[in-house]
Amino acid sequence: MKRKNSNHVTAEMAAKIKYLVGVIGLFQHQAAAILGINQGRVSEVMSGKRHGGIPPQLSFDF
Repeated sequence: MKRKNSNHVTAEMAAKIKYLVGVIGLFQHQAAAILGINQGRVSEVMSGKRHGGIPPQLSFDF
């Protein structure tokens, strides 16, 4: 069985990730579940490997 690929992280999604994890304080796996992506993508954004220059979003509507 083939594994499902995670969606690509856009700059807008990176800003949401930084808000959810960095500002609100969610765990990476929680932010990944909310956004429907792999936890590894969240880790890449938070470590600066992807979209390093993007600031956190100011708010997030669930």
